[in-house]
Amino acid sequence: MISIIVPVYNTGKYLPKCIDSILTQTYRDFELILVDDGSKDDSGQICDAYAKKDPRIRAFHKSNGGSSSARNLGILKSSGEYIGFIDSDDSIDPDMYENLMNAVKETGVKCAQIGRDEIDEQGNVMPDICVPPKELEIINSRDFLKELLMHRGDCSFCTKLIKRDIFFEGYDPEELKEDTYEFFPTGVLNEDFHILVKKLQSIGDIASLPGHKYHVFYRLGSNSRKEDKNDFSRVFGDNVDNADMILSIVRESYPEDNELNKIAFRFNVFQRLDYMLHIPVSMMDGPAEGKTDEDKPTDVMPEAPDLSRRIYIYDQYRQIVKWLRKNWGRSMTNPILTAKNKIYHTLFAISPKGIRKLHKKIKHMD
Repeated sequence: MISIIVPVYNTGKYLPKCIDSILTQTYRDFELILVDDGSKDDSGQICDAYAKKDPRIRAFHKSNGGSSSARNLGILKSSGEYIGFIDSDDSIDPDMYENLMNAVKETGVKCAQIGRDEIDEQGNVMPDICVPPKELEIINSRDFLKELLMHRGDCSFCTKLIKRDIFFEGYDPEELKEDTYEFFPTGVLNEDFHILVKKLQSIGDIASLPGHKYHVFYRLGSNSRKEDKNDFSRVFGDNVDNADMILSIVRESYPEDNELNKIAFRFNVFQRLDYMLHIPVSMMDGPAEGKTDEDKPTDVMPEAPDLSRRIYIYDQYRQIVKWLRKNWGRSMTNPILTAKNKIYHTLFAISPKGIRKLHKKIKHMD
């Protein structure tokens, strides 16, 4: 059986389409777990209404804690041998889970994935972020990690069917309580990447299927998609933290793999440059007096757009500039980085604020 977990928060407008696309699956042996994460609209009532109509559906309600928190509760409540995730404003084709389950059974892998597309608010299909293969491919964990680090792989758990046991490694299921588990990290964005790279060696080979069966509804205001260009999503800082984690994982798990270590370093440079190309110029100035070069960012970015959050971002920004300057020489000799990457690295190491201002002006001219 498959446990399909849908974290729900204020998506009442889109939720029925999402649920209906799950209920029309040609693979019938599934349970649908809807986790209302403290919604303020009618999402919770919609979950309950569907649960009353179909015995395969269970609805749970909790205080708001974020998508990871809702997923974690869903995993704990699940009873299937395999788990799938769907975001509550997305939809899937009727045969998605049948295709994924067939691939798992036929190949013996613990995880299978399929392609996705993104559809904007006007109904237009956007360019592929990750291009699915033309036919079934079996990818080992090392090569899958390489594709992720080269920004060609798909880290989303929504396109995957994965063995439930993978999530419970390191936990005693008999001792798990709702306030003590954390399968997905809470309080961060890009959590799929974070947990996937940690689990890759346990997962082993991954079956990658052709076709676009998962449909992402791309709307402003969700996660890193902000309507206000002066807002700075925490996803950019979380991506840098993930890059640091990657370096540690690759050094520990693949110490002799020269290519992968160079790719992991390239990933670190790339994520930091992405941060520098998105941070608002106004946040590159110190927001408070009395701060010194020894100040370090706190472990968690404050959510509120107040002074403490500005201090956090400024300190984080300074640490990134410091890293770019310290690792400039290594970047220049890395064969994986492009000439454009190296130019940006050089410019941001020399004059970060000046280059950010120039980049902003050029973007406005486009």
